[in-house]
Amino acid sequence: MGTEESALDITEPLLPSSRAEAGQDIADGSEMLPQWKEQITLRGLVVSALLGCLFCIITHKLNLTVGVIPSLNVAAGLLGFFFVRSWTGILENIGFRVAPFTRQENTVIQTCVVACYGLAFSGGFGSYMLSMNQRTYELIGKDYPGNRPEDVKNPSLGWMIGFMFVVSFLGLFSLVALRKVMVIDYKLTYPSGTATALLINSFHTNAGAELAGKQVRCLGKYLSLSFFWSCFKWFFSGVGDSCGFDNFPTLGLTAFNNTFYFDFSTTYIGCGLICPHIVNCSVLLGAILSWGFLWPFISKRAGDWYPDNLESNDFKGLYGYKVFIAISLILGDGLYNLVKIIYITIKEMLNARSQRNALPHVANQEAENYKLLEEKLRNATFVKDSIPSWFAASGYIALAAISTGTMPIIFPQLRWYLVLACYLVAPALAFCNSYGTGLTDWSLSSTYGKIGLFTFSALVGSNGGVLAGLAACGVMMSIVSTAADLMQDFKTGYLTLSSPRSMFVSQIIGTALGCIIAPLTFWLYWCAFDIGSPDGMYKAPYAVIYREMAIIGVEGFSALPKHCLEICCLFFVMAIVINFLRDITPAHISAYIPIPMAMAVPFYIGAYFAIDMFVGTVILFVWERMNKEEADDFAGAVASGLICGDGIWTIPSAILSIFRINPPICMYFGPASSS
Repeated sequence: MGTEESALDITEPLLPSSRAEAGQDIADGSEMLPQWKEQITLRGLVVSALLGCLFCIITHKLNLTVGVIPSLNVAAGLLGFFFVRSWTGILENIGFRVAPFTRQENTVIQTCVVACYGLAFSGGFGSYMLSMNQRTYELIGKDYPGNRPEDVKNPSLGWMIGFMFVVSFLGLFSLVALRKVMVIDYKLTYPSGTATALLINSFHTNAGAELAGKQVRCLGKYLSLSFFWSCFKWFFSGVGDSCGFDNFPTLGLTAFNNTFYFDFSTTYIGCGLICPHIVNCSVLLGAILSWGFLWPFISKRAGDWYPDNLESNDFKGLYGYKVFIAISLILGDGLYNLVKIIYITIKEMLNARSQRNALPHVANQEAENYKLLEEKLRNATFVKDSIPSWFAASGYIALAAISTGTMPIIFPQLRWYLVLACYLVAPALAFCNSYGTGLTDWSLSSTYGKIGLFTFSALVGSNGGVLAGLAACGVMMSIVSTAADLMQDFKTGYLTLSSPRSMFVSQIIGTALGCIIAPLTFWLYWCAFDIGSPDGMYKAPYAVIYREMAIIGVEGFSALPKHCLEICCLFFVMAIVINFLRDITPAHISAYIPIPMAMAVPFYIGAYFAIDMFVGTVILFVWERMNKEEADDFAGAVASGLICGDGIWTIPSAILSIFRINPPICMYFGPASSS
């Protein structure tokens, strides 16, 4: 997708036709638009905090179970619209005069919510931060080379909240001075930001408001169904990890023992409805390849390739193959896409410079003039409430100085000069990631984080390199991810005529909320559930993977099981080749080539969630064939309702668990001969 692709035709006219014809004061537009301070309202902040809590809970659940997190931006915009419209409607009915709900306020709410729940992912609560704890250390093995008890830091609210505040704001200041270059000069598409703008603009038209009302009712219906279904399932889940619908051998006991079963999870079905078909099929293919063929093949070599008397989670046995082969696929995919994005970025920047003075071909002068008027208004609005470059630069320097002094207190293994080195290179990496996201909608923040992990683990070495690498991963990942999210939101604000200053302030508020809400909601899970158990619901798969990557950075590959390195190299190369084939083949062929990153997820976790997601994609496929318009309008609402309902049930479920109130029934399945 080129940088010159215009996103002007995504809404019905933003300007009244008479005004467009007159062409008077178009560039100003100030009497039409609320001031930037008016776009940030108390009701909007209250709604943002409530939705931020909900989406943090959902993100943690997905992070701690399968690690696949679909975009919830549509749900954030839709629920923000619903809550504020309901708020204003109730107040108007009882006689209060309320300010109108504008698309700019809607954009600010959506931005604030996304900034808040984004920290539940980039904060590493299911990956690098959790990989520091005692459970992950013991899971890998106390006698495992490079896995030292000194490299353990258990979660606590104090240091987690402090860490979030220290590292989460720098990404906002790193690229804010380049917002005009990225959005106006290079006309980067930012597909998710553009799609969100389309959604919000459509809400604030008569036809769009009517459709939004139907979508909200649809979301509410499936949210209720999902919530009560999760509640119903709880009564049969008993004590332990082998009871209930989550362990229902729907495909038979043999398939169940290889994790092939449908576990009736509305969350994963909802993910299947949201994620593209190729992602869901890739996940299922990875499950079949690993649990259907590869793991049974390796398990038959027990006693030859590895000792046959090991526990199921011993890294010297089959468990080690599962983790390291998954890592090789993830790294191969990430490395290929990193090189690809850097290449595209350089190429498009050079093309943009050469084409900047080229005159466009005008097919319809009247339509073209109208588009130019709209673009002129958007540009004027976007540059009017500017954020001074000196403010951004001084903010970044001040925050970097505070973080450089604070991070060694939280992580003594990460020396101050290493933290400073992170902040010196982070803006360049943030620019590359933000530019690449604008072109492809693919943020590689976790890949940049892994680069930091390997680099600093190797630099520090065996004396604290594991914790230092994981902490550096958090620093890099937070900055790069936040900067890309900010540019996505600037694109949304540009297309909804929202002030960049209100967008920036809402990002800061959302980030501040996330620094508190994300750790608190994680703590709810940590206190209520057995996080990190390989046989439990909340396996936290990426905790083990990230710690193993840090150990590899320190120790190298000497501790891998027999033939594991050769198999890992094979899958690493396979990931690169598959990605290359996806890029060089025609679109009608590449659409059916799997995505290695998606294939890697079930290698370690299991096949059950792949079955659920595939059910979701089949439902969507049939729905699209029967009524594509209805599917396009309501699939996102149905999926969001299913995910949100199951996520909301997590709160009462956690409370019941904290008070040691167990489900009354254990529904268990076994072979008939043992019953």
